[in-house]
Amino acid sequence: MIRLLVIIIVSLLLLSACAPGLNDRSPEKPAGFLWGIWHGWIAPFSLVLSIFVPEVSIYESNNTGFWYDLGYYLAIIGGFGGLALSRRRKRRGC
Repeated sequence: MIRLLVIIIVSLLLLSACAPGLNDRSPEKPAGFLWGIWHGWIAPFSLVLSIFVPEVSIYESNNTGFWYDLGYYLAIIGGFGGLALSRRRKRRGC
């Protein structure tokens, strides 16, 4: 049980290192499409972290605009692997 707790805490710390709104982006070096995907995936963790660390936000304000927003939105609605480009058909029994 303690091992699981340690793994969860370490994972959250690693994810928070790449959280949006930590002032690691600037107008000269904005977050793009792939950063949008990443920030969308970690949005639930960023939301919880923002309760305890006011400097953290769930959305990067220094971004490239449409492409960041598209990546962020796709990650939010798709989650991890939920956005599939093709789906297998289920066979119906006779």
